[in-house]
Amino acid sequence: MDPELGNLTPRKKDSWKTTLLLAYQSLGVVYGDLSISPLYVYKSTFAEDITHSETNEEIYGVLSFVFWTLTLIPLFKYVFIVLRADDNGEGGTFALYSSICRNAKVCLLPNRQVADEEVSTYKLEHPKEETKNTNRMKVWLEKHKNLHTCLLVVVMLGTCMVIGDGVLTPAISVFSAVSGLELSMSKSHHEYAVIPITCFILVCLFALQHYGTHKIGILFAPVILAWLLCISALGIYNIVHWNPNVYQALSPYYMFKFLKKTRKQGWMSLGGILLCMTGSEAMFADLGHFSYTAIQIAFTSLVYPALILAYMGQATYLSRHHKNVSAYQIGFYVSVPEVVRWPVLGVAILASVVGSQAIISGTFSIINQSQALSCFPRVKVVHTSEKVHGQIYIPEINWMLMILCIAVTVGFRDTKHISNASGLAVITVMLVTTCLTSLVIILCWHKPPILALIFLLFFGSIELLYFSASLIKFREGAWLPILLALILLTIMFIWHYATIKKYEYDIENKVTLDWLLALGGNLGIARVPGIGLVYTDIISGVPANFSRFVTNLPAFHRILVFVCVKSVPVPYVPPAERYLVGRVGPMDHRSYRCIVRYGYRDVHQDVDSFENELIESLSNFIKVEGSQNKSLNRSSLNEEEEYSLTVIGSNSLKSQLSSVSIELQSEQDTIQLVRPKKQVRFFIEKNTSYEMDKAVREELEELFNAKESGTAFILGHSHVKTKPGSSILKKLAVDYGYNFLRRNCRGPDVALKVPPASLLEVGMVYVL
Repeated sequence: MDPELGNLTPRKKDSWKTTLLLAYQSLGVVYGDLSISPLYVYKSTFAEDITHSETNEEIYGVLSFVFWTLTLIPLFKYVFIVLRADDNGEGGTFALYSSICRNAKVCLLPNRQVADEEVSTYKLEHPKEETKNTNRMKVWLEKHKNLHTCLLVVVMLGTCMVIGDGVLTPAISVFSAVSGLELSMSKSHHEYAVIPITCFILVCLFALQHYGTHKIGILFAPVILAWLLCISALGIYNIVHWNPNVYQALSPYYMFKFLKKTRKQGWMSLGGILLCMTGSEAMFADLGHFSYTAIQIAFTSLVYPALILAYMGQATYLSRHHKNVSAYQIGFYVSVPEVVRWPVLGVAILASVVGSQAIISGTFSIINQSQALSCFPRVKVVHTSEKVHGQIYIPEINWMLMILCIAVTVGFRDTKHISNASGLAVITVMLVTTCLTSLVIILCWHKPPILALIFLLFFGSIELLYFSASLIKFREGAWLPILLALILLTIMFIWHYATIKKYEYDIENKVTLDWLLALGGNLGIARVPGIGLVYTDIISGVPANFSRFVTNLPAFHRILVFVCVKSVPVPYVPPAERYLVGRVGPMDHRSYRCIVRYGYRDVHQDVDSFENELIESLSNFIKVEGSQNKSLNRSSLNEEEEYSLTVIGSNSLKSQLSSVSIELQSEQDTIQLVRPKKQVRFFIEKNTSYEMDKAVREELEELFNAKESGTAFILGHSHVKTKPGSSILKKLAVDYGYNFLRRNCRGPDVALKVPPASLLEVGMVYVL
């Protein structure tokens, strides 16, 4: 498969060797967070609500809950069902939302086009025949606009909780690993050692983020493999040495016996038990880096058995030791033989760092996706690897996460409060995934609604049980993810709302094509050498910022290109399908429109490669159009026609993807622009129609000369205010909230990677 063409052909099935290698590599990226959960599950469960008694009913009940929770949620729900709800191989909250938006008109993204549905990654399979009930659900969702907003808010809520998990998981993971020191020193002393050491490790972890995980990621899989083998060996040792009959506690009977004895306190302790599935969402979120089969093999053959053995081993040890019943002595390390306690402590700290790295990288990724879909303020995204796609670093978010992690560690100072906070964030994300997957089952898989209802009720009821147990701990730490989610949700919703309103304002105030064509020398308007790239969000008409630019500076460039950089609800847009190019006005006006399409996981090019590819696309379009006019014997052009857009590949050799299939290369009359990174060639063909060839040649020469004269990037510098008479809530959101975010986030020139020396900003006031 040609990399320039993207995923135009079905992905070949990986060999077993490749699959096993991917399964091994997934240990360090996907399962770090889930693998270290034995460090704090029992300690959090027995922290306050229940106690470990001589009857062992509590410890056996907790073990039964852990076993069935791991079996039903990570194994059955994620591995066997949710992982199949991928979006062209990608997973996560936005992947589910993207799939739903492509199968039902519920997307709130602006500047949508029918042409977007022709992107090869938009739908990889032919749509299945919709059932009557599926069609009813689809029509009902599309009819009620309020449901579109509710759906987006649910997706945003899941995103906010993932970000909150990015704050809490590193804190509880590293803190729990370092707390093994408490068995080697007095209780009064270990508090003064554990907190500083935890904070130091967290600072080092976040300080190393800018290097990228590819430089240290080679050690991730061996560390997690060593950790899983370690806890498996400890589990087997404890089971054989203390109580080989502990397997009987896996029966669901012990769950009911546990709840019958502990009643309300047992229900409240479920907030600690749910931490055993922390990190399950990573299996789905990181699906794009691996494969369904690889993740399934890694979990079912190694991770799941190792976790079950670890929890059984801890329960076995505690069932024979009832004197040390305080939370201080009921943690993971108490069941570790003293001979190997220090090596296990070292491996645990390394594993906690790897687990924290996975959720930090996931936080960067989901913020980048939110930003691509206009749901998050613009931030600087640094791609840390040229070879591995998707490895990014966001400086602002990184330092904010570090500050919040340290604040949580110092503020709470124990695993009880941190686990209460982390548990609520984890279970909320799972609830969001369950709701979205139910819609995917109906709208994308075209299954009967009764199956989606069964899925929703079965897994949703389990997760609601855990959610209620976490929510009841509001005053004991669960308030933190709620507070973070409210702040982040407010920021995301304000940004998205203002972005949509600005787009609507641009549509209402765009200038007609007649106005553009009327600009000429008789009005004192000059055409200067060079290329002017006018950035806009609209996909038709002349943007208002250009009319304001010409009003204040009566001149514009000889080659004028209206550029719209937009997001499409797919993970990736193949490079050969990225550019939609059309003409604005007659041929001699030299004005074009170029729509540049990116998926929510695509990497935006640097300005040099983007400029070169855009100009190459323009040259290809000119030649395609010239040959098309010749084949249609078009002798005259409608001067007021804005031609339809044509897909132009980023490589002239790939022009077969366009709507016209012709050969663009010629061995004669080539004009070359030599660049350090890439060559841009304009090929002028020799045909029998001299007049058409002459026009095409002249236009290409003008494009070449304009490129030599330089390129200017014209962007709008916006200020937003509300209309007189607007509600107080709207004024607070727009006049204060949005403008504060706009002033304190990265500008569009940074997001688009525009060089400052070539930037022209046009002041615009948006009255919403």
